Amino acid sequence: MTLEKAKQLLRVQADFGGFYNGNSAKLILSEVQREHGQAAVDECIRELGLDRVFGFKPGTRFEGGLALGQ
Repeated sequence: MTLEKAKQLLRVQADFGGFYNGNSAKLILSEVQREHGQAAVDECIRELGLDRVFGFKPGTRFEGGLALGQ
């Protein structure tokens, strides 16, 4: 998945907010982590305001749909 496509999908999840969309965002960020690395995940969190919407913090690792901390 390209980084731009991931950001597009994450914007949709952030617009809806809520628990289930947070889980979807974790899955998307897991893909970003696997394909593009931690710096890309941190960029998505900051750029899209995922810290405000879902409480994700830069430095959090995402693997298999789980947020594993820093």
